[in-house]
Amino acid sequence: MLVGTLCVQVHIPGATSLKDKRRIVKGMITKVQNRFNVSIAELDNEDLWRRATIGVAMIGDSQEHIERQLQFVLNFLDAEARWEVIQVHLDWN
Repeated sequence: MLVGTLCVQVHIPGATSLKDKRRIVKGMITKVQNRFNVSIAELDNEDLWRRATIGVAMIGDSQEHIERQLQFVLNFLDAEARWEVIQVHLDWN
């Protein structure tokens, strides 16, 4: 069994408050959960208006399958117009 993790840091230039930021981040987390079979949560920078760190994890038998699925998730997150992906880190356990 393999565990792939993806850590994505995003900049949200249009957020004018923590409430705006949380609405945007929680909305995307819900969309990813509904579309992909992964675990996802906001990990860090909870008190910053314009920055969020999102963690994604997936378990599977094949590294290629997990990499492909996490790449789909990254592409989906990167396509969001309300933020800019500024850092990505993929890891294996």
